[in-house]
Amino acid sequence: MEIEKQGNIPKDLSHSLGFLVHDVARLMRRAFDRRVKHLGLTRSQWFVIAHLYRNDGRTQRHLADELEVQRAPLSKLLDRLEAGGWVERRADPDDRRANRIYITEKINPLMAEGITVGKDLTDDIFSGIGEGVRAEFLTILAHVKAKLIEIEQRGASSDGRKGSN
Repeated sequence: MEIEKQGNIPKDLSHSLGFLVHDVARLMRRAFDRRVKHLGLTRSQWFVIAHLYRNDGRTQRHLADELEVQRAPLSKLLDRLEAGGWVERRADPDDRRANRIYITEKINPLMAEGITVGKDLTDDIFSGIGEGVRAEFLTILAHVKAKLIEIEQRGASSDGRKGSN
C-alpha cells in the first residue's frame, strides 16, 4: 500500500501506533459506556472507581496524578461519588493534610457487572481472532506498556539530573 506523503510526512496516519492506540481506546470507552449506561455512572466516575478498584486507598493527590486530572475537578467528582456511597475519604495516618480514597462495599456488584461487560466487549472485539494471536497481541501490548513506563522513568530521572547542574 502506497502512503501519500506531504514532504517527508505521511498523510495517512491510520497505521501509526499512537493514533491506533488512541482510536482503539476511545472506541472501547464509547462501546463500554453504551453497555453500562443503565448502571447510572458517568465515564469519569467509572474511571475513578475502576482505578480505585485496582489501587484502593490512594491519596487524592496521587489519584489525580495517576488519572492525569486536575485536583479540583477530581475533588468535585469524589464529592459526588462519596455522596452516592461509592467511595469514602479517610484521613491519611501519615499525613494529616491528606485524605485517602477507598471504595465501599456498595461498589462490588457494580464492579462485577462492569468486569463482565468489559470481558464481553473484549470477546466481541477479538471475535474471529484465534486465542494464540489474541494472547500474543496482549503480550506485545503489555511489553509496550512496560517499555513506555521504563522510558518515562528514565526521562524523569534524567530530568532530575538536568535540574541539579
